[in-house]
Amino acid sequence: MDLLQRLARALDRPLFPWKRLIVGFSVGQYLFEGFLSLRQYQVLQQKKPPKVLESEVSQEVFDKSQAYGRAKAKFGFVSSLYSQAQNLGFIYYDVLPKLWALTGLWLTRYLPANYTGEIMHTLIFFFTFNIITTVLNLPTSYYSTFVLEEEFGFNKQTLKLWVTDMLKGQALMVVFGAPLLSAFLAIVQKTGGGFFYYLWFFMVGVQVFMITIYPIAILPLFNKLSPLEEGSLKTGVEGLAKRLNFPLKELYVIDGSKRSAHSNAYFYGLPWKKHIVIYDTLIEKSETEEVVAVLSHELGHWSLSHTTKLFGISQFHVFYIFALFSVFINNRSLYESFGFHKEFPIIIGFILFSDALAPMDTVVKLLMNILSRKFEFQADEFAVKLGYSKELAKSLIKLQIQNLSTMDADWLYASYHFSHPILPERLGALGWTSDGKTSDAKQADSEKPLKAADREL
Repeated sequence: MDLLQRLARALDRPLFPWKRLIVGFSVGQYLFEGFLSLRQYQVLQQKKPPKVLESEVSQEVFDKSQAYGRAKAKFGFVSSLYSQAQNLGFIYYDVLPKLWALTGLWLTRYLPANYTGEIMHTLIFFFTFNIITTVLNLPTSYYSTFVLEEEFGFNKQTLKLWVTDMLKGQALMVVFGAPLLSAFLAIVQKTGGGFFYYLWFFMVGVQVFMITIYPIAILPLFNKLSPLEEGSLKTGVEGLAKRLNFPLKELYVIDGSKRSAHSNAYFYGLPWKKHIVIYDTLIEKSETEEVVAVLSHELGHWSLSHTTKLFGISQFHVFYIFALFSVFINNRSLYESFGFHKEFPIIIGFILFSDALAPMDTVVKLLMNILSRKFEFQADEFAVKLGYSKELAKSLIKLQIQNLSTMDADWLYASYHFSHPILPERLGALGWTSDGKTSDAKQADSEKPLKAADREL
């Protein structure tokens, strides 16, 4: 506590140029990530696939994959520039203090006096700000879904479903966001300088609550879960779970195909009761043993305690963020740099603190991706030891072909952005040697793209 208090006093210096510093962080990160994207764009202009994939990927599929990668990269250049312009515009035009003052005016004008405290003011500010940013991001969201993804055959959403999902998301923000944000503010207000301990305990409870409530109350709003039908796949997965002493409670199929051709398989639940969810697209496009191989990789994460380790690391990360926030929460020079001279709202302090923490977050992201890639290799090795080396390799290759994923990556770009190793690295670790059958067996599927989610395997 003494160290944090000394640090707080050292950082709260009158006329310290916090605004210029945070703008510098923002622009620096934007330029760095743009530099990485340019490096990756050069890789996306290659004419031949990596050697390990030469016999698996036709030239037509490789060219289409590269075109898809370049299209996403170009969109990324535009959307990141648009996002950066928004951020700088908010700072330059003092949007935060102006919006705080405007929502305060609404509060005093339209609500009774007993609803005019900081918590109610913050809720109105937060939801107004969220609506503004949602509207501003509609063009990029629409283009990504209905132009870019549509062009390459991935989008399955209708405009009605897209709008409905967005409205449901906003409703959930109100239903869950309002009480959580209110509790966050109340804890900070009532527990003094050591508030970060209480906040941390509160967030642990929230995460456990969300793990429990998500599949029951939230997921059904967007997707339908159906019990996996009897058959060889169910028998295979249940046999795998029994072999590993995995506490499997239910096996579900999710109708992911109603929105896109994305594919995934994952598990969730409390330590003593787990549920496995398999996307219908994965079942449709893969052989039974390949789906089981995918799940052997996923259960490898559980068996090797990767999920527990990552949960522990995330808790430490949350704790250190809250502890550092205690250093900035009363930093008047930070508030004043952004136009707050009379009021010092907690939510504004947290937003500005998050911006100031951006360089540290960049380092944390890099380190977490390094650890995640290590865990992925370990989970692949786990599947190999279970006897699924060939099936896992074939499944990875099929997904790569069907989803038009990038076949190669710049090492620096991949180190910063990728939580998974690229396919050639994984096949090398699996000891894969081509038998010339994978691409031939599914050549007919090349026109039916299957896009894997970010943490699919």
